[in-house]
Amino acid sequence: MVLQGPHSALADDGQEKTDFYFAGVISYDDKPIEGVVVKVEGNGFSADTETDAEGKWRLYVPEKATYTLTVDESTLPKGVIVEGDSASQEVEFGLTGTKIINLFLGEGERQTTSFVDQLLSRLVGGINFGLLLGLASMGAALIYGTTRLSNFAHGEMVTWGGVVALIVSSLWSLPLWLGIAAAVIAGAVLGWAMDAGLWRPLRRRGLGVVQLMIVSIGLSLALRYALQYIIGGGTYQLPGASPTPIQLGPISLSYIDMIAMGTSLAVIIAMALFLTRTRIGKATRAISDNPQLAAASGIDVDRVIRIVWIIAGVLAALSGILWAYFRPGVKWDMGMQMLLLMFCAITLGGLGSAIGALIGSLIVGIAVEVSTLWIPSDLKYASALVALIVILLVRPQGLLGRKERLG
Repeated sequence: MVLQGPHSALADDGQEKTDFYFAGVISYDDKPIEGVVVKVEGNGFSADTETDAEGKWRLYVPEKATYTLTVDESTLPKGVIVEGDSASQEVEFGLTGTKIINLFLGEGERQTTSFVDQLLSRLVGGINFGLLLGLASMGAALIYGTTRLSNFAHGEMVTWGGVVALIVSSLWSLPLWLGIAAAVIAGAVLGWAMDAGLWRPLRRRGLGVVQLMIVSIGLSLALRYALQYIIGGGTYQLPGASPTPIQLGPISLSYIDMIAMGTSLAVIIAMALFLTRTRIGKATRAISDNPQLAAASGIDVDRVIRIVWIIAGVLAALSGILWAYFRPGVKWDMGMQMLLLMFCAITLGGLGSAIGALIGSLIVGIAVEVSTLWIPSDLKYASALVALIVILLVRPQGLLGRKERLG
């Protein structure tokens, strides 16, 4: 069944047009102010826009609900603020699908958050993002370590977890824990099916690394548009998205953020113990180091690789659920947005190293979030590539990589 979103086209500023929007005019001393940033968020959705030459703005939202409307006062003329508490206010619709918001400006001094407080808040957000990115990156790193495959379809494995959780918990109205359990099982099944139905037969035919990579790109496109066919092109929320945050000093965290960070840490610790304490984990590391020697020593390489694909599917599905809450929202191409960051983290940590991928993910997550203190948020993902270039200039094999793996 296709979930139909309320969008129909794109506005001039790139927003998806819907049947519901907030609008208004920002002016001071009867003169319109151009370039003021206005943001709306709530119900798992966020968007922003700027006022035009006439001071007009419009923000589309996916459905009738209560949202928080915020004016970025740093984009107002010097010495001008939004009067009262209306710089950030709760807004909701009446009987119609449109709502005009009146904002009154006046002279005043802006209250600003200290740099240290902003830095602490961004650091915690970066760690949260880095941990959920680490779940997906560890799985992709294990696949690369055992098969030397750069799996471009790993982003769709992440999306698959969010989509299954959405269908079970929202479309079928079943409890969220059932949706999470179904997503984890579906992730494992997808990982098993991909290896059994595609990658193992191709490995047996002796295809090279470049050929396999091209196949993975095609598989990525096929899966991505299949997911778009299933849920449509809109953004959909999992139950309980965007809860009220808890203020811990300068740090703002919701209970979902805390659960996500705790879950990520628990799974990462379990993965570390699996790789270092179990026979399968040790066999995985042996295959990653030298597959020919591992096979000669009696290790069933195909069986271990199959288990690695299943584990990677589980980790990707969990990451997809957490990404849906962090982002927030489930969208058909959400995994693609993480793919470059995953490859960046894997390369940073050292190709084929799961622990290295985790460390790289934390670096990427912190770099992405902290960089918004100095650069526009639209460019924050570029900071991860800058961190990658800097580290590779100093250590080409990555943090935990070995020189003999290069070339």
